Amino acid sequence: MFLDLFRALLPYVPLGRWHAIRGWITSLGMAKRSNLLRAGPDDGPAPRVATAYDVAHLAGVSQSAVSRSFTPGASVSEGTRRRVMEAAATLGYRPNLAARSLITRRSGIIGVAVSYLENQFYPRVLEALSQALSQAGYRILLFTGKRQGSSDPVLEEVMRYRVDAILLLSANLSSHFDAECQKAGIPVVLLNRTTDSAKVWSVAGNNDGGARAIASFLVAGKHRRFAFMAGLENASTSREREKGFSRYLALEGFAPPQRVVGHYDFEAACAAARQIFSTTMRPDALFCANDHMALAAINVARIEFGLEVGRDISIVGFDDAGPAAWPLFDLTTYVQPVDAMVAEVVEIVKQRLSNPGLVAERRVVPGWLAVRGSARRPRRGVVMQDGVPIWLPPDGNNQKA
Repeated sequence: MFLDLFRALLPYVPLGRWHAIRGWITSLGMAKRSNLLRAGPDDGPAPRVATAYDVAHLAGVSQSAVSRSFTPGASVSEGTRRRVMEAAATLGYRPNLAARSLITRRSGIIGVAVSYLENQFYPRVLEALSQALSQAGYRILLFTGKRQGSSDPVLEEVMRYRVDAILLLSANLSSHFDAECQKAGIPVVLLNRTTDSAKVWSVAGNNDGGARAIASFLVAGKHRRFAFMAGLENASTSREREKGFSRYLALEGFAPPQRVVGHYDFEAACAAARQIFSTTMRPDALFCANDHMALAAINVARIEFGLEVGRDISIVGFDDAGPAAWPLFDLTTYVQPVDAMVAEVVEIVKQRLSNPGLVAERRVVPGWLAVRGSARRPRRGVVMQDGVPIWLPPDGNNQKA
């Protein structure tokens, strides 16, 4: 009865007096703070929502200490954090991120645009991104588009949300949206893509060096008829890998490799593999611009042509996507170190948000060629590193290329 009357009078009690009265009630043991702040379904009007001020008062700390306790990486003692968390649990308090964003002008949300998820390399990248950004106090908002065509429709959708930065995976940035993002002050970072724009940050593996390492490995393995399966024609990854592969072969005196296009698509890669395996001068070594297409080529070689992969033909990929290491495929591939690449991206996001005037950089993360059973091994140059066989040619130039 008393509590019902008190709640009815509560809206008319000045804020300063309310805190004094609430303390008096608690001292008498007549009610818990949580009961006054959280009414049940039959208790009449909607309850008052606990605030950071309430938590600070109950924990005996400042409001800024409450804010720091809920901010990952913020400076606050363990004792203070524990008192704040206990008070928050008692009052049923949770930080209002929307309200915080109005104060900080930061949403804590990073928009991530990816053109497709069929390639198993990208789910792995997304998982690593989500974990790393979460540790830095951010959450991702995922947008998916089409494998081919412009990314502008996806980016148009991203721009409708209040995101602090935009990450593009397997997607290209048009000059139009480059300008739009610059105008809006939204940092853009390309991951596993590059661009000619001097204003856009990017993080990529060593496409050229990795392709040269693959070429040197195949040449050392006494292969003589080479082929390259390209991805999307407008993808920087495919262009750079093809360029590095072809250039190394030319320097070694070989003719340009046979060329087919798999469009970074499994079915298209199967069709491209059928085309090249049906030629009278079938290649004895095939480098696919990513693992997704290499796995398709292995399927076609074994099932449709009866070839023994690793003996009749060597097939090499790029990425080290999850299934590449499965015994079923045992794919020799150039490893792109996902955790290292993601760490670079997160560092760039934090740097750009704290200092918008930084000059854009193109960062290249070195990888290595993991040697497995899908390709014939050279007599020399394959060494064990951390329990994994990798390609280390006699001159040592291609390790972590």
